Amino acid sequence: MWEIWHNTFFQRALIVAALAGFTNGFFSGFVVLRRTALSVSALSHTMLPGITMAILLTGALTHWNAFLGALLAALFVGLGSVAVARGRRVEQGTALAVFYTAAFAGGVALLPRLGIRQELEHWLFGDIMVVSDMDLWTMFGIGAFTVLVANMLMRPILVALFEPNVAAAQGVPVRMVQYVLFTLMILSLVASLQAVGCVLSVGLLVTPAATISLLTNRTTWLFWGGGIIGAVGAVMAVFLSVPLELTPGPAIVMVQGVWFILAWCFSPKYGIFAKKSFSV
Repeated sequence: MWEIWHNTFFQRALIVAALAGFTNGFFSGFVVLRRTALSVSALSHTMLPGITMAILLTGALTHWNAFLGALLAALFVGLGSVAVARGRRVEQGTALAVFYTAAFAGGVALLPRLGIRQELEHWLFGDIMVVSDMDLWTMFGIGAFTVLVANMLMRPILVALFEPNVAAAQGVPVRMVQYVLFTLMILSLVASLQAVGCVLSVGLLVTPAATISLLTNRTTWLFWGGGIIGAVGAVMAVFLSVPLELTPGPAIVMVQGVWFILAWCFSPKYGIFAKKSFSV
């Protein structure tokens, strides 16, 4: 068992876990603040029809066509829902549900025609041990770009989230900020595709900041604390997956879930051991 610590693929998996965990953990702060966890879940499942369409068009399953297919599908559904909600007749959540279910149904309908379900499972549930150097650099580029842009636009994003009318009065293009935020979150979601797959990626983009929110009221810590928890938890899960003989992708999400439960139990304000005042 100890030989695996010197394995190149395992070392690369640890780096990928740290990158995906930090990037998604950082952006989980926006998900918690916007209370859009269900929207993220819809976007994560939208990547499946994107991958199946890419396979159908190219006739093969490669890292690049799966990545681009998932990215384009998530962008189409996510930004399309924002565009439809612009008319104020249909809420964004409703538009997202329509787009997501239609796209997912299309992906499921195409699956029998592909004939590569076994290979497709790596993209559904992740296979971090087969990540290549190119995948690693791609993930690093996406993570660095999204975190940098998010920090540069942090103030207008937060103002647009909490006080959209005030933001508009101050000259902040609220609608454009929504497009940018959704795009950045989708990029973060797709960046974790190799680590945890389509189905489980929502756990990595929601849980870290949700855990931090039980421990502090400081908004800044939702982002940086979420990034730290995401990275440390993902690396820990990859280590634990070897002796426990678990698949790393599900192990990453399970570790994040355990941390959330522990934070809820021992939260000084909301935990089961916290002192609560009851009014009659």
